Amino acid sequence: MSTRIAFLKGHGTENDFVIVPDPDNAIDLPPAAVAALCDRRAGIGGDGLLHVVRSAAHPEAKDMAAEAEWFMDYRNGDGSIAEMCGNGVRVFARYLQRAGYAGEGDLAVATRGGVKTVHIAKEGDITVGMGKALLPEGDVTVSVGERSWPARNVNMGNPHAVAFVDDLAHAGDLYSPPPFSPVTAYPDGVNVEFVIDRGPGHVALRVHERGSGETRSCGTGACAVAVATARRDGADPTVTGIPATYTVDVPGGTLVITERPDGEIEMTGPAVIVAEGRIDAEWLERSAS
Repeated sequence: MSTRIAFLKGHGTENDFVIVPDPDNAIDLPPAAVAALCDRRAGIGGDGLLHVVRSAAHPEAKDMAAEAEWFMDYRNGDGSIAEMCGNGVRVFARYLQRAGYAGEGDLAVATRGGVKTVHIAKEGDITVGMGKALLPEGDVTVSVGERSWPARNVNMGNPHAVAFVDDLAHAGDLYSPPPFSPVTAYPDGVNVEFVIDRGPGHVALRVHERGSGETRSCGTGACAVAVATARRDGADPTVTGIPATYTVDVPGGTLVITERPDGEIEMTGPAVIVAEGRIDAEWLERSAS
């Protein structure tokens, strides 16, 4: 292994990521190494890691190579694998643009949640086609301390529980995963969003991301919140034929989410690369052992 491994650091509405370019899938990144890189005191620091690999070179993405040249091998901050990360896709696309692998216009990105369509606008914002939301049946409840709320079960390629609250402070510190019931609703854990209204078509959230704790933003979470809010408001674009658009404030900024009449969901927001450098490979190997 090279004694130095290239990395970049980027964020989308302050949901931040360590980016490791590895087109040929030659770098071993076990969970302990990812957790060390994402550590904010002993590592580089990030809510997650974006491993940039050509789809044809990764066993989980080979079947998508004909549709998307690049695979976002996304990891949570604790090193666990996640199906999808909405803010991560935008930062991933921004990296590809910076590296000369993509330009303005449309781009396909393979993820564990399927192939996502990305549009890089000339003015800077990036729009991601996030696919369709699934709304599993069954009642779900989330709790913080002595408070409990009914939650909407929304799946955006990864699982979400969306709870509407009177005050975002009711979410507590979100250091630990909020308990939910029934436990069978989310066998692999869940991202939990606490939501308040700010006006017509305008909401704000706080989120506990599975494997990362509270983050400054969650793209799939913002989409799940928009869908849950639309259904609460009696809007279903697949029935009415009218798109539903919500402005979603996250602690790190603002995202705009549109659910189209065909059920497809689009998320628009910023993506920024802030730094690049080299990782000491010997340190990384020690961290992984």
